[in-house]
Amino acid sequence: MKQTGLVPLRAANGDRKWILPLAIGSIVSLTLLFFTTLAAPDGISYLPFPFRLPYRSPGAAVFVESKLRVTTAATSSSFPPTPRLAYLISGSAGDGEMLKRTLLALYHPLNQYVVHLDLESSPRERLDLNEFVKSHPLFTKFGNVRMITKANLVTYRGPTMVANTLHAAAILLKEGGHWDWFINLSASDYPLVTQDDLLHTFSYLPRELNFIDHTSDIGWKEFQRAKPIIIDPGLYMTKKADVFWVTQKRSVPTAFKLFTGSAWMALSRSFVDYCIWGWDNLPRTVLMYYANFLSSPEGYFHTVVCNAQEFRNTTVNHDLHFISWDNPPRQHPHHLTLSDMSAMVDSNVPFARKFRRDNPVLDKIDAELLFRGEGRTVPGGWCVGPRENGTDPCSVAGNVTVLRPGPGAARLEKLTTSLLSKENFRPRQCR
Repeated sequence: MKQTGLVPLRAANGDRKWILPLAIGSIVSLTLLFFTTLAAPDGISYLPFPFRLPYRSPGAAVFVESKLRVTTAATSSSFPPTPRLAYLISGSAGDGEMLKRTLLALYHPLNQYVVHLDLESSPRERLDLNEFVKSHPLFTKFGNVRMITKANLVTYRGPTMVANTLHAAAILLKEGGHWDWFINLSASDYPLVTQDDLLHTFSYLPRELNFIDHTSDIGWKEFQRAKPIIIDPGLYMTKKADVFWVTQKRSVPTAFKLFTGSAWMALSRSFVDYCIWGWDNLPRTVLMYYANFLSSPEGYFHTVVCNAQEFRNTTVNHDLHFISWDNPPRQHPHHLTLSDMSAMVDSNVPFARKFRRDNPVLDKIDAELLFRGEGRTVPGGWCVGPRENGTDPCSVAGNVTVLRPGPGAARLEKLTTSLLSKENFRPRQCR
């Protein structure tokens, strides 16, 4: 099948009710885009969805400002190609079954996946996950799921979580082929939209964007995290232990400015490549500083992206997550339940956390948002098998580039339109 128009008309009969509203929304958005372009100063448009942008290969060095210009090349036939996402899904002891569930809920043949159970999990649990990855027929067919079999010890409060994230990113750069965004999740995360929704929406976004919640107003963290020096036992021990503190303090660095934010993000391939290779040495310098920083996952990537001239204008100040915190926030957020369902949907975000294992809200998300059967992947445009008598349509894979966006795509449209609006995009970058 081929795409037809702005919204791929690929849905089965039962799904056609979503096509008309999406098509109408796309037409209205293009009309708004036309008038926005006429009115925008200096030729820069803050675009409504879908973003009719000329696609550029990931290698060229162009700031995101140029991606936000509407050019004559963006004609009705210049639809951007479908992006590919690279996921890290990580867990610890007892997370094996939840990690499997999250993986199935996120699976799409176009994407790449690395799964990791840290060294605190038992050898039996890691072996069980490895067998699941190696024996699943879809994972075997498409070869896009990898497990880190030599487990890392991740203590979360120290730099070992950053090291594990960089490890997975390096594997994906080396073995994962072409992909556009790297997304880190834990076994206690869960999607609120289908991958067809997410890929459809992201296909209209500039590939250089980095979705990362960040601020330079570190406040109390200067005295409780930046100046204290910690040692992470996970760097040299085989059993988990809490970090311990050095009696001396240090000053705030002057060679770069500190930023902080959420540990969950969607990073562009070009920025991930920069973090791994560090051709101007900034990523390595910052990494050495954060090796003794409490909760370094909430600062390392944020500080690198906002101090690197090439990437500071590519940040979207959002982590794409629904998270329920106390006020003021504590160390960990609330566990989400059925009472949070409406708020999760209304947030328009693609992911939420944290969930307890097998909480009933996960079944509700599967049934009402993902349309996923127990033990199955989320059906998408690539699933062409029969649906009669409870048969899994994804048991037969068709053209993996065919997307069938549903109501989640409409919610994501609202989110991305707001995040890239004139009021939110530039004013919230690296400030």
